[in-house]
Amino acid sequence: MKSFFRLVLLGLVLLVVALVSALTAMRFAIHGREVTVPDVVGKSPPEAAKIAGESGIQLVVERQFFSATVAEGKILSQVPEAGALVRRGWQLRVAESLGPQRVDIPDVTGQSQRAAEINIRRRGLDIASIAQVAMPGTVAGEVLSQSPPPNASQVAAPKISLLVSDTPPPQALVMPSFIGQPLHSVTLALQDAGLRLGSVTEANPASDLQVLVTPNPLNAVSMTGVVLSQNPTPGQKVVAGTVVNLQVK
Repeated sequence: MKSFFRLVLLGLVLLVVALVSALTAMRFAIHGREVTVPDVVGKSPPEAAKIAGESGIQLVVERQFFSATVAEGKILSQVPEAGALVRRGWQLRVAESLGPQRVDIPDVTGQSQRAAEINIRRRGLDIASIAQVAMPGTVAGEVLSQSPPPNASQVAAPKISLLVSDTPPPQALVMPSFIGQPLHSVTLALQDAGLRLGSVTEANPASDLQVLVTPNPLNAVSMTGVVLSQNPTPGQKVVAGTVVNLQVK
């Protein structure tokens, strides 16, 4: 009886050893067929196919995309990623770069800044920068020039820079002195300087100063009057269109 149990126990031990050996052999067999996925990003499809073939992997170019960073005709991405373990004969799926997207540049010169921006963005392009410059003879907010130039083709970076006209600053000048000058000559000098005549007050010897409020003060003040004081005062910095108020006698 004891010998029978010994034989059964021995048989079980041998069976366990056989199973462990089979599992170990299977594991070695499976892992022996695994390979590491190479890095083929940035390579041309023929180069990538050769590298993949040396590892026992089949290269498949599935898609093509535009890319601003990867040159045209180079591998843009891959699945599985480099370094992954796969079986021999596995497919390495890649995407090929078409290079930067190339577009035609519209002509927006002469348009308003707002119209130009709408026109540019409607075409799927972007504004790179907007510079402003004051130029005589131009309308404020008008596009004077652009970069890239109008109708340029095969442009890799679809961004447009604009040069837009700005409102010229008013002309600055130093206020001259009109004190002691006849009123009629002062009015002509104001016109020549680009200044405007404001209120004219007359010194009344019998009372305080009297402000003449009329649509045209010169109709109520003698053109032979002489300027006693002015505002702005002589020497002040003013701009074209500044109103000058005078006191005459």
